[in-house]
Amino acid sequence: MIDLHTHTLLSDGELLPSELVRRAEAKGYKAIALTDHADHSNIDFIIPRLVKVCGVLNRYCKIRAIPGIEITHVPIEEILPLVKFARKNGSRMVIVHGETVSEPVLPGTNRHAIEAGCDILAHPGMISEKDARAAAKKGVYLELTTRKTHSSANRHVAKTALKTGAKLVLNNDAHSDSDLVTRAGAKHILAQIGLSQAYIKKILSNSMELADRKTGLKLGIK
Repeated sequence: MIDLHTHTLLSDGELLPSELVRRAEAKGYKAIALTDHADHSNIDFIIPRLVKVCGVLNRYCKIRAIPGIEITHVPIEEILPLVKFARKNGSRMVIVHGETVSEPVLPGTNRHAIEAGCDILAHPGMISEKDARAAAKKGVYLELTTRKTHSSANRHVAKTALKTGAKLVLNNDAHSDSDLVTRAGAKHILAQIGLSQAYIKKILSNSMELADRKTGLKLGIK
């Protein structure tokens, strides 16, 4: 399994980065991206710390730790500048907190995140076909999530992605190790929203593809 969207106590998660990575490794995960919530108040604080700890862990651990960031609840005009800042300063996985139905995210966030070329648009809620087509064109992955607070739109996101050709990934949006589902659990969650086994396999392989690209490795995850 791979999780490309997680949080540590550097934002609203429960664990130190090292502990979250170790617990994921103990559960059989092959790669994990640490993507704490950020805006202008803390992005310059979080990124170098995640870059540093991931560098240390990758010297000793079999699991690959990927330093990232989740740009969250910022003015839509500031998404592009923050995406650029994150990449310039070492974030290998840049996520934008999408228009989930469970929070009052600013309208237009999905569109601006896609146009900014983030890696993953997290829990994009009732994303429009127009935005999904733009994501397909830009190579932005749309997220399906195991997190209950955001998962109610999973069926819509999957249906829209299938119609428009946008790529999907499944993430846990983990805030603790208890959020890290097994591969069997991931398949069950995806099957519950009516996806075929072939499509489920493709979604899980998309995570491998993106992790490979961001780590520069061939993780060989089946």
